[in-house]
Amino acid sequence: MTSTGLDRKSEDDATDLSILDTHLVAPHGVARRVFELLQPSAEGIGFELVRIRFGLQDGQTLQIMAERADGTMSVENCEELSRTLSAVLDVEDPIPGEYNLEVSSPGIDRPLTRPKDFDRWQGFDVKIELGEALEGRKRFRGLLQGVESGEVLVQCDIEGYSEPQVLGLPFGKLSEAKLVMSDDLIRESLKRQGGANDASEDAPSDGE
Repeated sequence: MTSTGLDRKSEDDATDLSILDTHLVAPHGVARRVFELLQPSAEGIGFELVRIRFGLQDGQTLQIMAERADGTMSVENCEELSRTLSAVLDVEDPIPGEYNLEVSSPGIDRPLTRPKDFDRWQGFDVKIELGEALEGRKRFRGLLQGVESGEVLVQCDIEGYSEPQVLGLPFGKLSEAKLVMSDDLIRESLKRQGGANDASEDAPSDGE
């Protein structure tokens, strides 16, 4: 496996992960304000915020995905975190008007939003979309190979090559990334959850 020219970038395009490691967690606007407000409280009780979106479904729902540092997240965990975050939101009131709060686990075919997510789930199929095209292409699907030097490494088929190539996609240019559902992914996800729950008992996700 070799890298193609697609993974070459200039120093000016280098990604500072210390600055950009939350742009997939919460985009600018309402979601970013909520993230900055809730992160300390979530971390204070042992949870990490994975993704925050507002208004995607009906314009009135605040969706928060979270998990513990080890990647687990039970229904009881969701309820505990929801109570804590609701109290903060009630006091700070960062969103005008009425809205619904939805707290969930990331799910099995989870979004990948932080550099460590791309390392933790390497070896599984992933779909990635860029905010702007690289050599005329914005969407990629392939085998995740982790993160290196500010780039997400993906092994995928490239026109003109007889074998899959490993591409380096600048982390800062990603607009969306998620795992692709498969039997292997389901087995591994349940294994990492400790085998305590079967698929029907997993914490709720938004189904994306």
